[in-house]
Amino acid sequence: MSQSPAFDPSIPVLTEVVTEPVAPAPAPAQEPVAEQLERRATERWTGEEWSVLERRVTERVLQQLQGRVDFVLEQRVRDAMADAMQRTLETFTADLREGLHEALGEIVGQAVAKEIEYLRS
Repeated sequence: MSQSPAFDPSIPVLTEVVTEPVAPAPAPAQEPVAEQLERRATERWTGEEWSVLERRVTERVLQQLQGRVDFVLEQRVRDAMADAMQRTLETFTADLREGLHEALGEIVGQAVAKEIEYLRS
């Protein structure tokens, strides 16, 4: 009942040598067209054109950095304010505690003196 499968000529047999296709040699490195055009265009620029480009690039960089600068500045101000508020709160709490301690001492002293005077009379 065993029949041999049909012979497929596309499948190599062990006695055949299979060669891989040769990869094409890389093309010599050439300057990209965009870079060539840019180089040719900028070679003919005048000082005024360079100044305009410099101003535009400066404006673009400043616009891009402005958002980041705002964020960093806001964060630093927030941190400095938090530190200042913490120190102020600690000082205020200590002063309040000391004031309450003195006030309670005076109140208790006066109450004791009145009670003793009342008991004497």
